[in-house]
Amino acid sequence: MTYLVALAFLAILASLASALFFMMKDGTDGRRKTSNMARALAFRVGFSILLFVCILIAWKLGYISPTGIPSGT
Repeated sequence: MTYLVALAFLAILASLASALFFMMKDGTDGRRKTSNMARALAFRVGFSILLFVCILIAWKLGYISPTGIPSGT
């Protein structure tokens, strides 16, 4: 589970970095603007949702358990 979360965070950061790259480079030097930045940000949102769903499923299946602040009173 730890590897899955780490891999998902790396994918999120890579997608964010590629969006920054496309934001800086698209439309310069007389080239047309493309939708690469929007696509990279959409992938980032998708990776974030996938990570959240995977964590919820792992919790429901008992692979991970919450610790720390007790719930209730």
